[in-house]
Amino acid sequence: MYEQLRKIIDNSVNIVFFGGAGVSTESGIPDFRSVDGLYHQKYKLSPETILSHSFFMTHTADFYDFYREKMICTSARPNKAHIALAKLEQQGKLKAVVTQNIDGLHQAAGSKKVYELHGSVRRNYCMKCRQFYDITAITESSGIPECTCGGTIKPDVVLYEEGLDDDVVTGAVNAIHQADVLIIGGTSLNVYPAAGFLQYFRGSKIVLLNKSETAFDNNADLVIRDPIGKVLGEVVM
Repeated sequence: MYEQLRKIIDNSVNIVFFGGAGVSTESGIPDFRSVDGLYHQKYKLSPETILSHSFFMTHTADFYDFYREKMICTSARPNKAHIALAKLEQQGKLKAVVTQNIDGLHQAAGSKKVYELHGSVRRNYCMKCRQFYDITAITESSGIPECTCGGTIKPDVVLYEEGLDDDVVTGAVNAIHQADVLIIGGTSLNVYPAAGFLQYFRGSKIVLLNKSETAFDNNADLVIRDPIGKVLGEVVM
């Protein structure tokens, strides 16, 4: 199967990678929906509730207690999957990464064209004056982080009840539509509207790299169940 994937990549000139939380688990960032994932842990309120726009607005301090502990992992480093994808981009084969992740590890590995559907923990802004802040504004503060103007600093991540950024959506859809190969990795394909982007693919080959089955398996030309870092680390030279 690895050799088959290698041939698909060798014969392609326009690859797009669509990835989810499973891409970053090998970097030590836990995923959300697996048995040991964030959504199966026990909290007084569900993560979906805590990570919602309405909860952020009404219980901002509690939001930040959870957000700092569970959503930020500054010690994480790019793994073999991130590095391999950046290498494919440098070779001119990979045209874009479309990710549901908010950890910024694709850029840390060297990827340039990254569509972050759900934003990034590495970007933050003042809700009052729109001033930009990096991740240290959150990690090096306690309670509710405040701007110098007195406004509340908000992570540039898409919370539940919020819509995706129009420019990011347009870029991601166009990239997928123009690709000749779509590699899907580390995602259950259960999160919409992101998973719905796959319907725009018009290319020739779909490769699915995921440890567990997905509803999209039957649409793939190649399915590999091994860890993504292992697969891409061995295939991409």
